[in-house]
Amino acid sequence: MMNVRDLLVYLVTDRALCLGRSLEEVVAEAVAGGCTMVQLREKEADTGEFVDLARRLHALLKPRGVPLLINDRVDVALAAGVEGVHVGQSDMSPADVRRLVGGSAIVGLSVDTEAELLAARSEPVDYLGIGPVYPTQTKKDVKGTPWGPEGLRRAMGMTSIPLVAIGGVHLAHVPAVAASGVAGIAVVSEICSAPSPREAAEALVRSMRGGR
Repeated sequence: MMNVRDLLVYLVTDRALCLGRSLEEVVAEAVAGGCTMVQLREKEADTGEFVDLARRLHALLKPRGVPLLINDRVDVALAAGVEGVHVGQSDMSPADVRRLVGGSAIVGLSVDTEAELLAARSEPVDYLGIGPVYPTQTKKDVKGTPWGPEGLRRAMGMTSIPLVAIGGVHLAHVPAVAASGVAGIAVVSEICSAPSPREAAEALVRSMRGGR
C-alpha cells in the first residue's frame, strides 16, 4: 500500500545517463540522499536481464523501506516481487494491471494532457505522473505542451489522485513546482547524471520540503 509521502522525490532510472557508474551505485546514493521511490525503466534490456536487475535493486531498496516500481512490464514486477508498476497511455490498462498485481500493489499512470488527466480519475491507480512540466529530452513521446507550474495548479483542482510532476524538472524549478501542491517530483538525469547522486537527492528533498 502506498504512502503519499513516498512520492516526494521519485527517481526514474536510465542506465545510459549514469556516467559509467552501475545503476546499483547510483540508486544507493540517491536513496542515501533521501530519494523516496524508484522506478526501474529499461527499454532495451531483455526480460531475463530486466528481472535480474529488478531483483538486485529490490534487495537494495527493501531494507531501506523505499518502494521499487517497474516501468510498463507487469511480468517483470511479478517475477521480481517488487512493490508496483507504472504504465503509460499505450501500455496495459490500469484496470488490467490492478487485476494482475492485486489491491495492495502500487499502480501509477502517466498523463500528458487534460483529457487524459480527467479520464484517469476513474482508473484504479494510486498516483498520476503528470508531464512534461518543462521541455525535456528524456521524455520525447508526449502529447500536448508542457504544463508548467500554473498548469500543475490547475491539474490539482481536477483530481483527488496524488500527482507527481515529471519532465524537465531541475533543482531551480522545484520551489515553483512544490508550491503547486503536487505530491512529488520525478527526475531522471537530475540524479542519474549528477556528479554526486546523493547530494543531488538531498538538494531536491530539501527544496521540495521547503517549497510547501
